[in-house]
Amino acid sequence: MDDYEQQLYTWVAAIPSGRVVTYGQLAALIGRPNGARWVGRRMAQLPPGSTLPWHRVLNAAGRSSLPLGKGGSNRQLRLLAREGVLVVDGRVSLARFRWDPAADDASIGASD
Repeated sequence: MDDYEQQLYTWVAAIPSGRVVTYGQLAALIGRPNGARWVGRRMAQLPPGSTLPWHRVLNAAGRSSLPLGKGGSNRQLRLLAREGVLVVDGRVSLARFRWDPAADDASIGASD
């Protein structure tokens, strides 16, 4: 695993329950500002049973990249809804639910 992957997984693990980030946001956090697709590929390649909260990572429109089922939902959106994230028409309001690690005392590297 290279340094970018290690940083990515560390950031994903830090996303609090009830919050989301975008692929592009994660890419910027690890120093790959144009790496949103790279992040998406890494999330898609997580092994089954991974404990990383992959479901908290959405596209730039606040939507899941997984296909939606008949009810306009999928596993990712159901997991988010269980955490209190409001999903309307298959979309999450990034203005309301996006995690801002710089404003979060529990963010990586925050001082006590």
